[in-house]
Amino acid sequence: MPDLLPLSPRLRATDAPPIPAARAWAARYAGGAGPLIDLTQAVPGYPPHPDMLARLAEAAGSRAAAGYGPIDGDPALREALAADAAAVYGAEIGAADVAITAGCNIAFSMAMAVAAGGAGAGVILPTPWYFNHRMALEMQGIPAIPLPCRAEDGFLPDPDRLAPLLAAGARALVLVTPNNPTGAVCPPALIEACAALCRRHGAWLVLDETYRDFLPAGGPPHALFQDPGWRDGVVHLYSFSKAYCVPGHRVGAILAGPAFRTELLKALDTWQICPPRAAQAALAWAVPALADWRAANRDLMAERAAGFRAAVAQLPGWRLDALGAYFAYLRVPEDGPDAMAVAEHLAARRGLLGLPGPFFGPGQERHLRLAFANAAMEAIAQVPARLAH
Repeated sequence: MPDLLPLSPRLRATDAPPIPAARAWAARYAGGAGPLIDLTQAVPGYPPHPDMLARLAEAAGSRAAAGYGPIDGDPALREALAADAAAVYGAEIGAADVAITAGCNIAFSMAMAVAAGGAGAGVILPTPWYFNHRMALEMQGIPAIPLPCRAEDGFLPDPDRLAPLLAAGARALVLVTPNNPTGAVCPPALIEACAALCRRHGAWLVLDETYRDFLPAGGPPHALFQDPGWRDGVVHLYSFSKAYCVPGHRVGAILAGPAFRTELLKALDTWQICPPRAAQAALAWAVPALADWRAANRDLMAERAAGFRAAVAQLPGWRLDALGAYFAYLRVPEDGPDAMAVAEHLAARRGLLGLPGPFFGPGQERHLRLAFANAAMEAIAQVPARLAH
């Protein structure tokens, strides 16, 4: 048999996707603890709005949606998202600032190509990090520079630890808030301090706010967009998947200034041609029309978060180190095995699927991520019994 033909060394060096690995453990589950509870992937734990589904069906069957569209997205959705973002952040944001993408993962990959591709310099990822971000950098040959975040700091980045990494020549800092995997929410002052450090050192701030629709009602998440100069240093990532319950339709967005967009258009044209047309048409209606529905779902997620917090408080030895948006980040008992062994045992023997901390970077051997937003309150109430064995 001939030797294996050459394959990309970057891809071969990239870790395998974690979620299929965790679900493979669950294939051994015999059902003794009750129905399987899957808290691995961040998926909306309730269905899309019925009017949204109707519009998706109508648009999918239209001739218009079958053709190519603008490479940076249909104008109606760009305008709708710009108006929504302007209201959320209390700032002047227009359709010219918005590019629609085929999901937020590809938005991140393209943003990294524009900001750091081929430069030889790295991108700072606070740890624990979102594993797909790390994988995207690995595939492009961009070094990931860890910025360790500690439980005692609420898993928030420390500007004093960030500054030397920027001074050493990093091309960008990535902040995910609310965070995946911890759920931690960066306060406005911290986001603005990180942005100021990035400006001082000539680095991009890439701000992933995929879960911003699940923040408590109140003031804007930060004031970055209120500064007219944001377009020279800030790149904003957004996903429609969670807020509108359409992850399978793959629609995300990048907000950026004209210089960044000029180079981004090359990536958009090459990597996606155009975003999915039918979903864009339905979302252009949904962004303004479903504001009250989104708010109700935000409140529902807050109830699940409170229920999860109360549930795990019953467990001796376990410690809830962070919680927010879709995620809880638990420290496994100190007198037991590490998180990898715990996660495999829970999946194979107790029918509870979560992701162990090592999937999210170095130094996470004692933590477990559970995406509580996936589960109704009845399932959340069963979590303590599953974790107790």
